[in-house]
Order: sequence, then structure tokens, then C-alpha cells
Amino acid sequence: MIFRIVFLCLLLLIIELYTFQLLKTLIKSKPILFSIQLISIIVLVYIVYSIMQFDRSVGQTQHMMVIMGLLLIVYVPKLILTLVLMGEDIFRLGAGTVNYFIDYDKSTDFLNSRRKFISQIGLGLAAVPFLSLIYGVTVGKYNYKVIKQRIFFPDLPEAFDGFTITQISDVHSGSFDNPEKINYAIDLVNEQNSDLILFTGDIVNTDAKEMHPWIETFNRIKKHEYGKYSVLGNHDYGEYVTWPSEAAKEDNFKAIKSLYGEIGFNLLLNEHTFIEKGDAKIALVGVENWGHNFKQAGDLNKAAGPLKKEDFKILMSHDPSHWEHVVQHDEKHYHLTLSGHTHGMQFGIEIPGYFKWSLAQYVYKQWAGLYENLGRYVYVNRGFGFHAYPGRVGIMPEITVIELKKGVNVA
Repeated sequence: MIFRIVFLCLLLLIIELYTFQLLKTLIKSKPILFSIQLISIIVLVYIVYSIMQFDRSVGQTQHMMVIMGLLLIVYVPKLILTLVLMGEDIFRLGAGTVNYFIDYDKSTDFLNSRRKFISQIGLGLAAVPFLSLIYGVTVGKYNYKVIKQRIFFPDLPEAFDGFTITQISDVHSGSFDNPEKINYAIDLVNEQNSDLILFTGDIVNTDAKEMHPWIETFNRIKKHEYGKYSVLGNHDYGEYVTWPSEAAKEDNFKAIKSLYGEIGFNLLLNEHTFIEKGDAKIALVGVENWGHNFKQAGDLNKAAGPLKKEDFKILMSHDPSHWEHVVQHDEKHYHLTLSGHTHGMQFGIEIPGYFKWSLAQYVYKQWAGLYENLGRYVYVNRGFGFHAYPGRVGIMPEITVIELKKGVNVA
């Protein structure tokens, strides 16, 4: 922990040094320059001090989320400035070296002075993440999007042609700070009038108490004709804080599992049930969390039990790496897997239908939206809530509506 803090401090100091060089190039007024640097030092000290006060027995708090937001808003733009100026320094060093050996006049400066227009370019580039991150914490985190996805299956039972499913995931109720916006999101969920609603985990950040102020709000999610079902996510196990005892951790885990029932969802713990429509039925399978680099409590074989390859199956599994490493290769052929977990890193660029990018794609092969392999599909929900960084930029909070269709997708 100490090593990480020292490394962070050194990194921030280097960034501050380069930022000061840029400001010195653009601002000639010493009082203004001094004032900016004083504010920067105060913010730096406040951030570092707050990080050093982090209590692992408490975990993430609203205050720590503010600190994380402040850290990103202040230092991501400054990092852009630093990279631009470093690039200029490399050029200046190369040019100085060439001139030193070619030009016999050694009286000239080895390094040329900084060019004002390079600093202006850096400032312009830095303004993009600065404004985006501010938007993310003020507007983006509650800018809910309803995303509709139609998926075709040749072997879907005829009775389920046109069957609709609303999916929510990654609520992270401990991060919420605006009841009006959450009620608006619940209204959006209800407006979809789906046949079935599924919740793919992470109801809290860590502690069951985080959900208590929001139980009444989430109980507003209306009953769906074919039920309300859920599974656990990695945060639901309370493993990211230090508990006073194993008994306290287990009590919290039991309380978190009870939360799902308190808001009307049937929690599937490595088990399955059937959704019946007339004489036809599909299997709904729910596993506990299974992540490639996270807790692996999910037991797919136990959850599926006697189900056969021919049975039409929908699997709820919080972490999409489960699909990548296990599910898509399973001989029982899980037709559709619903996941969440990634949040799309809450930061990226997305033009629906054309382009999407996020740092999440360098960690997860399936990180947002629909993916397919040999007739097996996984849909990764971008998340209902937010965590760590108290905002969203480009990757908006999502309510998914999936329509099951019988047939072959010709698009």
C-alpha cells in the first residue's frame, strides 16, 4: 500500500511539473501562475491525504467516490498535457542532438525553447477529457438508456416467439445519491412491459445496509407475468473490505441474499427453474458469480442438473468471462447468457450500430452488447449504477430489453 502511494505521488508530481511548464509558456502573469499552482498543490495534498485515510474495514464511501472523481477530473487532462510535452521534449532532444553534431556553432542552446502552439494544442486536447469527466459526474451517471435487442433462435419453442425480457445489472446501490433519478429509471423499467425481468447481480458495493434506503424504490418494479429472477455478482460477497470476523462477513452475505427477495426477485443460486407458456417451456439457469480473475462460486453443472442440450436455456451469469472461458464451450449448449459486471469501464466512445471503444475491451473480450459463437449468444449489460468513478462518459447506464424470435437472423 505504501509503495503504491509513493508511486502515485511521484507520478502526480511529474504531471504537475510538466503542467507548470505548459502554464509558464502560456501565462505571463506571475500572480495568476502562482495562484494556479497554489490551488494545484492544495488539491494534490487533499487527494493524497484522503487516499491515505482509506479504511479497508469500511470500503468505498461517498467521500472516496468524490476523491476518485476529483483525481480523474484533475489529473487525466494533466496527463494528456504531460504526454504532449514529453513528445515535444523527445523531438527537442533529437533535434538538439542532430544540431550539436552538424552545427559547429556550439554557442546555440542545445534544446530549443518550448513552442507556444504545442502547449496550446496540449491544452485543447486536455479540455476534451476534462469536460467529458465533468459531464460524467453531473449528467452521465443517471443518463439511462433503454437498449432493445432482438435475437433469433431456430429452436426457440413456438410459444415463446416474441417473448420479451428486461435485464438490469450492477445496481451498486451504495453509490446512489439522487432518489429522483433512480425513480425515473424504475419508471423506465416498468414502461417496457416485458414478460420477464432478470437482474444479473451486484445489488450493493459491499454492505447490505447500502440497499436499505432504496428498497421501497426498487419495490416499485412491477410484477412481471413470468416472474422476477436474479443472481449474485462479485460485489455481493462482501470480499472487498476487511471484516471484524468471518461471522460478520457471513451475516452480511446472508443479508445481501435476502435483499433480492425484499425487492421481489427470486434469487437463483446454482439452480434452474422453468418459464412455462402454455404447453411449452424454457429453462432459466442461474449461477453464482464465476469470473476469470474473480470469485468462482458458480457451478454450471449443478445449476443445470438434468437439463439436456435440446432444452432451450437462458443462463444468468454475472461475469461475461464465464461465457468466454466455460459457457460457450459447454456441450449442453446454452442458447443465451445474460451478464453484466464490466460497466464498459463507465468511460468510452459509443456510436450505436457503428462504433464502440472502451478500455474494458482490453480486459474482456465481451464487454458491452451482444456477442455470438456457433449459435450461442451472450449479452453484456452496461450496468444500471456506477462504482469507484462517480460518473459515466460515453458508456451510459443501461436497461436492456431482449426480444426472443424464432427463426434465423438474416441481417
